[in-house]
Amino acid sequence: MKTYGQFCPLAQATQLLCERWTLIIVRELIAGSTRFGELRKGAPLLSPTLLSSRLKQLADAGVIEARGRKGSQTYHLTPAGLELRPVVELLGAWGHRWVRSDLGKVDLDAGLLMWDMRRSIDKARFPDRRVVVQFEFPDAPKGSGNWWLVSDDGEIDLCRTDNGFEVDIVIRCSLKKMTEIWTCQLAFDDAVRRREVKVTGDARLAARLQGWLQSSALSRLGARKELPRLEWGTP
Repeated sequence: MKTYGQFCPLAQATQLLCERWTLIIVRELIAGSTRFGELRKGAPLLSPTLLSSRLKQLADAGVIEARGRKGSQTYHLTPAGLELRPVVELLGAWGHRWVRSDLGKVDLDAGLLMWDMRRSIDKARFPDRRVVVQFEFPDAPKGSGNWWLVSDDGEIDLCRTDNGFEVDIVIRCSLKKMTEIWTCQLAFDDAVRRREVKVTGDARLAARLQGWLQSSALSRLGARKELPRLEWGTP
């Protein structure tokens, strides 16, 4: 780890936390991810080797702790790690307000988008039966253009292949447009009215989409005038 050679507490903190990917890993832990595979879903471009290295650095610094046997470990924030929550939230809110840019292909990732959506959905808004919502992104890379969110018995599953269940709603739009919706740059209902998003299927369920779809936790925070504490949800 490179150091600034300064005793300043900010320098000491940033030389640990500002290593590439470190704060993204902390973000995922705050959001409820605990397993190695879950952390990789939240940071798909992060190699397993580098993830292991960053987790070791955070554990050595007392920010996280590993529990369980090697190979089936889970990772959890310590009290020191939990104190980073407002830091991550404020950085995310600041980014939403001040570092907005036109999303290019390099910024778009269907897997990351759907993973974040899956863990943020309000389960209570779904009926007490199985509900299947299919997402179609015609412009997504091959193999990542179709996704299925399945609400069943109070649980939300994300599938990359058709599981054979009857589909209740199909949402079709560009990956960029859904990313803009998720990051609070565009309201879902507005996009539907402008025909940038096409929704077919059960009309009653479709009418409630804006309610359960919500948006990115950090983007919601950044879109508000005040910065309250968020409930992130769990994967």
